[in-house]
Amino acid sequence: MTAPRITVNGTEAPISPAAPHTTVLDFLRERGLTGTKEGCAEGECGACAVLVARPGTNEPTDWVAVNACLLPAAALDGQEVVTSEGLATAGAAGSPGTLHPVQEEMAVRGGSQCGYCTPGFVCSMAAEFYRPDRCAHADLTGGSDPTEGSAPAEGADPEHGPNGFDLHALSGNLCRCTGYRPIRDAAFAVGAPADEDPLAQRREQSPPVPVATEYVRDGSAFLRRNTLGETLRLLRERPDAVVVAGSTDWGVEVNIRARRADCVIAVDRLDELRELRVGSDSVEIGAALTLTEIERRLDGQVPLLAELFPQFASRLIRNGATLGGNLGTGSPIGDSPPVLLALEASVVLADADGERLVPLADYFTGYRQSVRRPGELIRAVRVPLPLSPVMAFHKIAKRRFDDISSVAVAFALDVEDGIVRKARIGLGGVAATPIRALSTEEALEGRAWTAQTVDAAARVLRAEGTPLNDQRASAAYRSAMLGQSLLKLYAQTTEAVSS
Repeated sequence: MTAPRITVNGTEAPISPAAPHTTVLDFLRERGLTGTKEGCAEGECGACAVLVARPGTNEPTDWVAVNACLLPAAALDGQEVVTSEGLATAGAAGSPGTLHPVQEEMAVRGGSQCGYCTPGFVCSMAAEFYRPDRCAHADLTGGSDPTEGSAPAEGADPEHGPNGFDLHALSGNLCRCTGYRPIRDAAFAVGAPADEDPLAQRREQSPPVPVATEYVRDGSAFLRRNTLGETLRLLRERPDAVVVAGSTDWGVEVNIRARRADCVIAVDRLDELRELRVGSDSVEIGAALTLTEIERRLDGQVPLLAELFPQFASRLIRNGATLGGNLGTGSPIGDSPPVLLALEASVVLADADGERLVPLADYFTGYRQSVRRPGELIRAVRVPLPLSPVMAFHKIAKRRFDDISSVAVAFALDVEDGIVRKARIGLGGVAATPIRALSTEEALEGRAWTAQTVDAAARVLRAEGTPLNDQRASAAYRSAMLGQSLLKLYAQTTEAVSS
């Protein structure tokens, strides 16, 4: 097993002497790459964004933007990273002093003022610039004229440019002084990568192969094994270890609460946890697939998940976060549990002795507690088929995107001949755990899907759970939003039927 190393802007750099908890952000800055900034240390501002070479969806390799403030440097052992400093040389075919196309557009359109947030914006923008299918269905000359910085044409999608640029790629980047219009103009002005662009060419080669890592320093260890079996045996030996995938939760604990672990075990690159299978009776999603990977590989095959993904944090977070991690933390305000409860999902739990299947409705036992035993981890999430035809996910939060929910409600209903044959409703933010709205389901099933039925069921839904008063919302507001969400669903389905 070789000493851990990361290839940064084309040059290998040893991780030593950094401590095992050292973030990629601090690792880079200690090497003089100070374009990578710390703004929030929680993955919310994007000032720390960098590019990582990852297995691709449509090409062998994708350039993926991640928050460097959350990932331990040891998690990128054997991997390739490109920072804002590395973009100019790489993206301009090696011409010193020549800006990368994304940097050029940011400069000429006034997308930078104080410049603190700019490197992070540039890296997130570059990831979207190199997305292989961005230009495939985009008319680069149609719609608004990006050279004039004009708004999209009437009726056009305001969140996608005429060049196919998805503004959600920048949803995790914050700017405090420039304003977003010139940044959007820059995003909508970039064309396709040049044929000789080295980072574009790099997509045609395989990404770095995951390597086993054993990095021990000052009594702490960061460990990665090659297979699931080896990892489960290690977990049996170290049941106290912290298991990480994208580190989007653990990284906050390290940065904000100064938590340290004697042993961290990484599972994000295990092949057995990165499978996605669509069968005749179920969809099985590997626990270590990132939300972005799931979204792109499913491509809308599970509509309720497709509704969830854009509302789950930001693209930067979704590029690292996993379903296994979201369920593993046991948070009552996680966005995926309500959706998965409505889908009647189960979790596949594995340990060194074998596997067991647990319905998600039976998985949570208390605040951040579950039936998962020491030495066990989530291998996959299984969603049964067929899916209910009436589905919706309502997230009530103070911001439209990139926010923690005050209440989250997911619906999956079978309505046949005007009768509710089956109802499954998942709730988040209204109890110590994510819960099913069992009383409301009972109030709907077997009854006509009418305004009278829905009004009565909405009153039941308002009383589900034990909502609390906190900084995000009052208990009364949460209860009101529960009932309103069912009324909204009925209004939406009625409009769909009448149209």
